Order: sequence, then structure tokens, then C-alpha cells
Amino acid sequence: MSSGGGKGPKGGKGGGGGKKKEVKKETKLGMAYKKDDNFGEWYSEVVVNSEMIEYYDISGCYILRPWAMEIWELLKEFFDAEIKKLKLKPYYFPLFVTENVLQKEKDHIEGFAPEVAWVTKSGKSDLEAPIAIRPTSETVMYPYFSKWIRSHRDLPLRCNQWCNVVRWEFSNPTPFIRSREFLWQEGHTAFATKEEADEEVLQILELYRRIYEEFLAVPVSKGRKSEMEKFAGGLYTTSVEAFIPNTGRGIQGATSHCLGQNFAKMFDITFENEKGAREMVWQNSWAYTTRSIGVMVMAHGDDKGLVLPPRVAPIQVIVIPVPYKDADTTAIKEACESAVYTLNESGFRADLDTRENYSPGWKYSHWEMKGVPLRIEIGPKDLANQQVRVVRRDNGAKVDIPAANLVEEVKALLDEIQANLLKTAKEKRDACIEVIHTWDEFTTALNNKRLILAPWCDEEEVEKDVKARTKGDLGAAKTLCTPFDQPELPEGTLCFASGKPAKKWSFWGRSY
Repeated sequence: MSSGGGKGPKGGKGGGGGKKKEVKKETKLGMAYKKDDNFGEWYSEVVVNSEMIEYYDISGCYILRPWAMEIWELLKEFFDAEIKKLKLKPYYFPLFVTENVLQKEKDHIEGFAPEVAWVTKSGKSDLEAPIAIRPTSETVMYPYFSKWIRSHRDLPLRCNQWCNVVRWEFSNPTPFIRSREFLWQEGHTAFATKEEADEEVLQILELYRRIYEEFLAVPVSKGRKSEMEKFAGGLYTTSVEAFIPNTGRGIQGATSHCLGQNFAKMFDITFENEKGAREMVWQNSWAYTTRSIGVMVMAHGDDKGLVLPPRVAPIQVIVIPVPYKDADTTAIKEACESAVYTLNESGFRADLDTRENYSPGWKYSHWEMKGVPLRIEIGPKDLANQQVRVVRRDNGAKVDIPAANLVEEVKALLDEIQANLLKTAKEKRDACIEVIHTWDEFTTALNNKRLILAPWCDEEEVEKDVKARTKGDLGAAKTLCTPFDQPELPEGTLCFASGKPAKKWSFWGRSY
């Protein structure tokens, strides 16, 4: 594992092995910004210094390095296995779509128009007609759904693709969170009945909740988007919503849409039912993206860098030899190799840092920056006592454990770290939730970076009005979702914004 990023040891720190001439003189390892003081700069620094991303020379595009891609692969492994149980099949559709096909569903293309990137030239010659690069693949896929679906026997049709998409226009590019090109999976399905489509929307949403809560240790709320915030051209949209306490902003974690029959109408996707009559299909589309990695970084990172939940950490345990002067370095190295071998054989992702031109102290900082959940240190004293020292990344707790119990103890600690990260993040998120009833309470809560739960009349004009009235440097407030888990709404409760009778409780706030 390279030290990367030109970061190197501080002069003379820690108990190096006396090989002074080999120790590189490099920049100081550590964070220049604090999470609570300058969140934006802190975030940019964490994702670069932890070797997750590298900035690219086209604004809004980033190089995803192995430390990020391995997390994405771990999430993909889980999700892919789960959707295959639901009989989803893998496909790959082209990146390009013609203008006339893209514009077939009017609401849909209006929603995406500002973000579509166009190819207009081939070499020096202009193309006969411009070709769009997919911002999403409904219009790419559905002409072929129309071709493949003829009878009720062809249903359900369930396809998923892992790919990249391009959405060009936006302000404030942020690695993982808002980029011009990103990786995602997109599922597209067609059913004979609305009931089947409705059922799948929630099955997929539950998988998205599991990605966030069980893997990334980030608490999310499941809910339904307002008419104004739903997917362009769809019937309704459900989502999992996270919240970043440091910035007081909600962030959409993933979406599962029921498209209804709108696209079926536009693309003529019909089937012959059992009675011989023609019917339109019911469709869904759903996706989650590499944004999920950024949400995790924001939720758990601290002033030492990244903090990774064990289930998604590319390396769960890093073993570091700590040789003092005159120590038996060979025996220490063998004990370290044995620990790594034992852990890997037991199914953990463990690695050994044997680099001799870095002091142990520097290595501690390096792996803390990269967020590795557990560090094992083995020095002469540990060797003599047949033990290892284990240090947790999430809370810094140190404990000595017998080498003989290594596997059981490491498993227990990793499980505890995973649970503790979710518990801590949930406590921080819940402390930000504020229930309000009036406009004054709403604006105060908004300025206090709260996740606001408010009674609402569910009218689009009222949401537009709230957006207009809260416009400012920090961005306007909007509905994040109407949570499925609804508190009781006493009769006579009024909408906080319009004073009309409230129909539901909704989450409101600023968002990414």
C-alpha cells in the first residue's frame, strides 16, 4: 500500500528502526481543516488525503482511486446478489441516445434538459443530428421494451445495469456528492399490474435502506417525495433521505420510482392479457450512486480523516510492527505475518504495513487518515506476553488481547464498531430533528440547521412559495420527503406555511 499523495513522515517521530538515512523528508501528514470549523474544506481534504479521489482537469469530474472503488465493489456485491434473488437480469445499453427519442416523454426531458451533454462533432465534421449522452436510461431502454414485450408471458421484464451517467449543468461540484459523471446501478422493470409494481418499489427501497444503515452505518428515513420533487415523468417517487448535521442539509440517498403507465403510453409498451385484450404495462425505475460513499464520509469522518464502517472497509485490520532498538525484529515481523494470515484465513480483510522507511507513529497517522477500523500493534512487550495491542479508529480505545483469541476478539470489536457508528450517527441526526407548527418556528429551525418535521397541506403551490420565501445564500428550503413512519396528526392541525388544514407530516430543510 503506497503512502500516496506525497504525504510522508514527520521528522524523528515514533520509534523507527534506526535507519535514519532512508526516512524521506516529506510533507507533514495530517489535516489542515477541522470538521466543525470549515466543513467544505475538511471534506475535500479528507477525500483526497485518504486516497479515495484525485481531482481531474475537467471541473466536476474525479478519478476514483482503489480506496473508493473497493467500497463501491463491496456495496455492489451485496446489492447485486439481492436483486438477482428478485430475478433481475443484467443488461448493458448504449451511452448515446438520439434527440427525437430523448424528447419523447415531455415532462421527463424537461426535468433533465439543462443537464444533458450533447455530442455534435465527429472529428472536424458536424454530426447530421446531435446525439445525447445518457443522463438516465429510460428513453434509451423503453423503445426496446416495446419490442420485447408482446404477451403477458413476457412479463415481468426486469433489467438492471451498472454503468456511468453524465449530468452536466450544476453549481458547486463536490466529490461523490455532485459530479458531472458518476457511477450507479439503474433498475428498470415492467409488470402487468400496478400491485406488482408498487410491491417492488418498496422491496428495492428496503435494500437501499440496508445499504445505508447496515453497510455504511448512516441512518436514513424512508418516505415519499412531493409532486414537485418526484422523478420527472413518473407517477410517484420514494426515497431514503440522510441528513448531515454539520451543514444542516438533507441528502437524497437513493430513489425508487413507480413510473406508472406514462412511459408505456409514450413508447407503446403493451401486452396481450390472458383474455386477448391489449393493455399497457406498469413500470418502475430505481437507482443508487457513488454519492452514497460521500454521505458515509460526511457522516463519520473526523479531524484525523476518514472513519470507515468495517463492512465496507477495503482493509478492516492493519497490522503494524513496532520494533524498538535492539528488539528481535525478525520475531516481531513473523508474529505480524502470522496475525495477518490468521485473520485473512478467517475471512477478514487484513493487511501488514512493513514499510521500513516510515516510523510506526507515521504509519498510525496514515492508516487513521484512511479510516481503517482496527489497528494491531505488535512490539517486543506484546511478543513476550503473547498478546497484541488493538486500537479502534472510531473512538481511539486501546486494548491488549491474547494472540490465541485474536479471531474472536477482532470479530467482536468489528461488530461493535459497526453498531457504534450507526448508533452515534443516529443520535447526532435525531438531535437535529425539530417538530414545528408555525412559519416563525420554521425559519428559526432552518437557520439553526435543523431537520424540520412540519404539518403540511400537501399543495404544490405552497411548496413553491416556501422555496421562494427561503431563497438566500445557503439555498432554499424544500420538502425532503413525507416519511412512511407518520406521527399522529391531531384533527384541526394546520399547515405551517399556508394555514390550511394539514394532511401529513413532512420533512423539510435545505439539501445537497
